[in-house]
Amino acid sequence: MNMYSKEQMLENINKVRESIADAAKEAGRDPSEITLIGVSKFFPAEYAAQAFSLGLTDLGENRAEEMHAKKETLDAQGLTPNWHLIGTLQSRKVRTIVGDPYLIHSVDTLSLAQEISKRYTAKELTARILLEVNVSGEESKHGFTSDGVKEQFENILSLPSLEVCGLMTMAPIQQKEGEARAVFEKTKVLFEQLKDLGADSSNWKYLSMGMSQDYRDAIICGATHVRIGTAIFGKRDYPDPV
Repeated sequence: MNMYSKEQMLENINKVRESIADAAKEAGRDPSEITLIGVSKFFPAEYAAQAFSLGLTDLGENRAEEMHAKKETLDAQGLTPNWHLIGTLQSRKVRTIVGDPYLIHSVDTLSLAQEISKRYTAKELTARILLEVNVSGEESKHGFTSDGVKEQFENILSLPSLEVCGLMTMAPIQQKEGEARAVFEKTKVLFEQLKDLGADSSNWKYLSMGMSQDYRDAIICGATHVRIGTAIFGKRDYPDPV
């Protein structure tokens, strides 16, 4: 794995930002509404540090341990990106990351939300979370079903020390351009339905959807956060679609 030069990485970041702006314009949206998360998972901490130094203020990690280690490394250098935990979070690991993530994208069960609430309450902190939904019904994907998240929504909103900020989803890997759009459209509809079920409008603002192969469609369908890895950092040592 060869690290890109600063010039190459900056070029990659700028290309993605330009593409985000184009997609936003197509959708009649302001590009400033969309947060670019650079997914540095599986790359060494120096990749994350370089991206932050180039103005990429939001970084995403899949695993709790990797996020915590990178945060410690960058903190020691005085570098303070917003860390997004975008991968599956096991309840037993919540205690190891209390206070680390700027935003947890992958709350996929009521029991996980309860554990986060308990751990953050004990530290007198507040966790900002997204509810992961699986509107495509893919067995390989994590997340609430559309009906399941509606059934548990009131229970989750009632938990202390949580700001429930919106939804996250992952679309199936596209075989042809545009296939992911149906998933993003359904997620946007679900987002609006949940807003009517009692979400706090001051918090309920985020739709995290879209990766390197499909983020333009996600933006057109209302994404506020896109998670981009390969298009910024290059290919990893093993296959990964982000």
